[in-house]
Amino acid sequence: MVFTSHIFLFYFLPAVLAAYYLLPRGRNFFLLLASYVFYGWWNPWFILLMLFATAVNYAGGLVIAAEGASQRRRKAALTISVAVSLSTLGFFKYAMFVEGNVNALLSLFGASALPLLQITLPVGISFYIFQSMTYAIDVYRGDAPPARSFFDFACFVALFPQLVAGPIVRYGTVAEQLVRRDHTLEKFSSGVALFVLGFAKKILLANLAGGVADEVFAAAAPCAADAWFGAAAYAFQIYFDFSAYSDMAVGLGRMIGFEFPRNFDAPYRSASITEFWRRWHISLSTFLRDYLYVPLGGNRRGARRTYINLAIVMLLGGLWHGANWTFVCWGAYHGAWLAFERWRGKESVYARLPHAVQVAITFVLVLFSWILFRSETLSGAADYFAALFGLAETTPASALLGGMLYTPGNIALLGVCAFLALQRRQAFDLAEKVTWARALVLVPLFILSVMVMFEQSFNPFLYFQF
Repeated sequence: MVFTSHIFLFYFLPAVLAAYYLLPRGRNFFLLLASYVFYGWWNPWFILLMLFATAVNYAGGLVIAAEGASQRRRKAALTISVAVSLSTLGFFKYAMFVEGNVNALLSLFGASALPLLQITLPVGISFYIFQSMTYAIDVYRGDAPPARSFFDFACFVALFPQLVAGPIVRYGTVAEQLVRRDHTLEKFSSGVALFVLGFAKKILLANLAGGVADEVFAAAAPCAADAWFGAAAYAFQIYFDFSAYSDMAVGLGRMIGFEFPRNFDAPYRSASITEFWRRWHISLSTFLRDYLYVPLGGNRRGARRTYINLAIVMLLGGLWHGANWTFVCWGAYHGAWLAFERWRGKESVYARLPHAVQVAITFVLVLFSWILFRSETLSGAADYFAALFGLAETTPASALLGGMLYTPGNIALLGVCAFLALQRRQAFDLAEKVTWARALVLVPLFILSVMVMFEQSFNPFLYFQF
């Protein structure tokens, strides 16, 4: 089930909200059941895997927090929790990737290939594995209290608003909210407003920009202008798609009394790659910082070690996004830029340029990375870069592609996307306080988005695959 479906909008969500507010008690247990229905809509068997991850980390937290537990016992419980969590994620997400690379090596030596694995990737596994695993880590560090009940912890892991595509929420952030949370008309209306704005971003901007990007990336030999146009379209698609889901998730959370962290802060206004990662997918950036970069030593062990740590973190961050060498290279690309900016100092690289030029350069650098992110293979990415710089041979079909791309509608679409992406105040800010004037805009915006949604084919959020 996805947020941008009639089943969710007109059946699931109204039923859940009505039942939630009518229940005098047991709301967390009800949310747990509703979340399992939401998640099991794709494949009911996936619920068992989530229950397994939940039980492993809850049990680990109990042992870690047990009164009188020795340090050796606590460390063993943490090790088991993390190892089981990462092994589960590794099997479902990376086993086929590893097998494919092993078979490629075997073929070089004329050896027989391993039998092909057929593994279905559970939706959102990277998010809920990370979320449940960090609970055990935070309890071990003393950064979060142990869960009071299994059902409350299971509700935290499965909570449907942010279950399949984030933001990555830490248990310490919502521990108190699981016990006691505020339900006010102001908070509920803010949640509705943020949900509607996210819904509109997905339907009216991300999906339409995605249609433009798909045409270019599917073309055999786009010319340079078409390649730049398609790359820009994809840059806007992924931003408005992913930030739309985050907005809708936070909005849904507010409707049921939760407050989740902000996940995007106008990233295309960034004047450096370092700043970009402070604004893009904030919950993942802080996760990688706190659970990987800092434990590796951060910047406390000298400059060279800092650069190595940045490279390791971004390589693993790229691999987290998907089992493909394109994601590994995407992570390596960002890691190299972060290390370069740390080495030279952001000020020494950008300070002499006007701020607008800094932002433009950063956007182009990020744009290059999205080509790696969007391409299915490294050779496909290389071909696209060749087209981008006018090094690829064009065909008569290239002229036909240009005729389809540069319509007034597509040009206006990318112009609107650029204008909105560069605004200081984004949907998250606009929904903080709902006035009557804003409500009068939100209602027709929602109606328009629903009408367009019914005209579009099924188009799930991009980050569902991660």
